Amino acid sequence: MTEPARILVVGGGYVGMYTALRLQRQLRAELRSGAAEIVVVTPEPYMTYQPFLPEAAAGSISPRHVVVPLRRVLDRCRILIGEVLSVDHAERTATLSTLATDEEGTAPVELTYTELVIAPGSVSRTLPVPGLAEHGIGFKTVEEAIGLRNHVIEQMDIASSTRDPAVRDAALTFVFVGGGYAGVEALAELEDMARYTARYYHNIKPGDLRWVLVEASDRILPEVGGKMGRYAVRELRGRNVDVRLETRLDSCEDRVAVLSDGTRLPTRTVVWTAGVRPAPLLAATDLPLNERGRIRCTARLSVEGVDHAWAAGDAAAVPDVTSGAPGGECAPNAQHAVRQARVLAGNITASLRGQPLKEYAHAYAGSVASLGLHKGVAHVYGRRLKGYPAWFMHRAYHLSRVPTFNRKARVLAEWTLSGLFKREIVSLGSLEHPRAEFELAASPPPGDDDKPSS
Repeated sequence: MTEPARILVVGGGYVGMYTALRLQRQLRAELRSGAAEIVVVTPEPYMTYQPFLPEAAAGSISPRHVVVPLRRVLDRCRILIGEVLSVDHAERTATLSTLATDEEGTAPVELTYTELVIAPGSVSRTLPVPGLAEHGIGFKTVEEAIGLRNHVIEQMDIASSTRDPAVRDAALTFVFVGGGYAGVEALAELEDMARYTARYYHNIKPGDLRWVLVEASDRILPEVGGKMGRYAVRELRGRNVDVRLETRLDSCEDRVAVLSDGTRLPTRTVVWTAGVRPAPLLAATDLPLNERGRIRCTARLSVEGVDHAWAAGDAAAVPDVTSGAPGGECAPNAQHAVRQARVLAGNITASLRGQPLKEYAHAYAGSVASLGLHKGVAHVYGRRLKGYPAWFMHRAYHLSRVPTFNRKARVLAEWTLSGLFKREIVSLGSLEHPRAEFELAASPPPGDDDKPSS
């Protein structure tokens, strides 16, 4: 009896989920007969739709509607919650640790495969800034988004109750580093939310909050073009956001953000969104990498010079056949990742069936970005939009792209309800430490240790 063709998908993000989803549809007969098997290895049992993280942080969308449960969507795939530690493609073997191996204290397990789809995505790119590891807050996961929302409201609570002006000023100063999508949208949405929340504090006015955006280059949101980027700067500055271009964060030790222009900002909030880098796993494979640490790929999304290995998304350097410029590569963004996954799944199916492969070709359509409720910028198919039309296009586009009809309906319902009722301004910081209350109740009262036993 021949072994089934095992397709190993590393990663459960855009590329991993969409590739596995299309494969389970295209290989329905093979999966039913046992001739093929799809295994997805991912650290989390869900896919995060990252464009909705800023709205989740602002409370416009429930956190559970920003994620897509993989077991429900990929019902014909085998889902392993764990982490691939290394890949030896020459031996068609991946070494991984799972929740079970961690719990049992056993060695990592080896999994053999026939076809490899490597799509672990990216991680935050950090720099050796003093104090960043201790005080910085990321914005790449739904946990970080909700944690940041709780943190911002908690700082307002601290500022409202303290008698120390220095503590109050530091609590109401919020520093965001990075002028790309993540940084600008997160700051804009949270500033909008915090300005609304301030009306419920008797001693905090919107003008008391200080928001600072630090960007090392000379513009923000480069994807929407220079004109729209300059409009975004004017829009943010019009809302009293201190936008610092051509400026870097030199230190954030002792809760003081020191900028390269000499400014010192006492703050309890430093949000780091200064770019991403390929997942560290890529360095633990025998696959060819380019100078930026991404996997070298062909236009057919196969790994360059390697058989039975495929890659796409943030981890892959995919030639842009539509650019017309030699050596051009597709940008590592969601727009390309979702479309690459479709071609990738089709090419794997074609490869298994001995059919010709297709090249990935997609001209960049443009970009949209939210600047808070009813505000945005867009540069789509050569047309520039700003304000409400851009914000509406941002919502419409991402509603059309979020996976599953279930999620689309829930997100649309939440947007409708949020337009009819007031914002939720509750901080649920205790969610980050759910056992704290019980541990306190279970611990002996103070002084019990000193009492003599009966």
